[in-house]
Amino acid sequence: MTSTVPAPRIPEAVHRRRWAILGVLMLSLLIVVLDNSILNVAIKTISTPAPTGLGATQSEIEWAINAYTLVFAGLLFTAGLVGDRIGRKKVLLGGIAVFGIGSALAAESGTPNQLIAYRAVMALGAAFVMPATLAVLMNVFEREEQPKAIGIWAGGVGLAIAIGPITGGALLDHFWWGSVFLINVPIVILALVLMTWLVPDSRDPSPGRLDPVGVVLSVVGLVLLVYGIIKGGELADFTDAKVLATIAAGVAVLAAFVIFEKRSDHPSLDVSYFRNKVFSAAMSAIALVFFALMGVTFFSVFYTQSVRGYTPLQSGLLMLPLAVAQLIFAPRARLVVDRFGNKATTTAGLVVIAATLGAFATFEADTPIWLLEVVFFLMGAGMAHIMTPTSVVIMQALPREKAGSASALSNTFRQVGGALGIAVLGSVLATSYRNGIEDKLGLLPAGLRKTAGESIEATLGVAGKLGPRGKALVDPANDAFLHAMHVTALCGVGVALIGAVVTALFLPGRPPAGRKDEKETELVAAAD
Repeated sequence: MTSTVPAPRIPEAVHRRRWAILGVLMLSLLIVVLDNSILNVAIKTISTPAPTGLGATQSEIEWAINAYTLVFAGLLFTAGLVGDRIGRKKVLLGGIAVFGIGSALAAESGTPNQLIAYRAVMALGAAFVMPATLAVLMNVFEREEQPKAIGIWAGGVGLAIAIGPITGGALLDHFWWGSVFLINVPIVILALVLMTWLVPDSRDPSPGRLDPVGVVLSVVGLVLLVYGIIKGGELADFTDAKVLATIAAGVAVLAAFVIFEKRSDHPSLDVSYFRNKVFSAAMSAIALVFFALMGVTFFSVFYTQSVRGYTPLQSGLLMLPLAVAQLIFAPRARLVVDRFGNKATTTAGLVVIAATLGAFATFEADTPIWLLEVVFFLMGAGMAHIMTPTSVVIMQALPREKAGSASALSNTFRQVGGALGIAVLGSVLATSYRNGIEDKLGLLPAGLRKTAGESIEATLGVAGKLGPRGKALVDPANDAFLHAMHVTALCGVGVALIGAVVTALFLPGRPPAGRKDEKETELVAAAD
């Protein structure tokens, strides 16, 4: 008895060069992730007064990060739909070009506000790049190879995390702070050339209409919410009427967004996907882990550079174990999933993340640095065993022609989780630091007290200007920061553990023997 093997849906010419295409997609991913990891190392330099930096306050630094993440997250829904409609290759090329222009402008910023604006331009381009990379990947690999390809794609994030801080540190050691953005331009040019040559175009044969009202509601709601949270950290008072009003307005607009999307016949966010518990749990895991990790990354730079005294390059090298672990484990995480199932793998990853965040709550100014290296390595390993299985679940939840929408949803939740993590945990850090240092600033002139209490960099900057008299502020500043870091890290632990509970309850376990072929169907019948 003979049986005919169905022909693959992917053209043979595309199938033959699929691994080269994956390499080009990872290059475009590299520039998007690289920018944020470089910026993490440059935070301290940018907050230094001119001419070394821009003299940005902690809230301005947070906005330099969040302007990117808010625009990025707010436009991902629409970017995914535009790619599905007009073609992912066109969107990818256009997005990378805009990102490169924004990078060149950011490098020449003269004020913190200019940097914030140009970071938003970069985010506009990145919003069209990120969903297109995964969407193209899903259209050049057959289903059985998709988990392996997504694992390698996720490993590319680890590569960017490794290259970013080291490259940023090396640039800051030899050039001005703007070089950390200018470095994107040659990578953009290379990516444009390779994509034009290698990447095939694809689109959804039945694309949905665009949803401008939904986009506006989502962006306005997120901006109001994050602005209120950051403002509460600035004032060290979350009961302030303006803070509460702004946060409440943000929540109300986001609620209106959800209601509008449920009633719309062409929503940017199809809320029906979230009726599936597995799909929702995977999304929640991504959002919660990035909430915790982005907040911790924000303060770890100040710990290594301000408290421990490392240079930007040394600080970047200290994060290398995190990236190495991602590179090692992300492509292999699918093997762990095959053996133990999505539930055990992802839950264990979140527990590891919680444990590493808890370790930060024990770090002091003289903690052996090798302990930090171990913590970063375990953090990277935990991340790898969360991102790969959840990405596979989400990307296989929808038909291949809807890959742009699935990718946009995944990245939106990651970016929104990260933006809220920086806002909430950054505000916790700022509030705790100000409460810890304010009684040590009584001898300063009244005009300097508020400035000195904003962040450890602000305190050390004021101390430096006071000469010998300022040395008395250094130890109190370090002590106040370490206490604030401990409080913030414990908040991150709580968030990661909530994620672990969600995945333990709702992600599927290991399929019974003999039902491996049915596993993917069990995972993500998201449209049910």
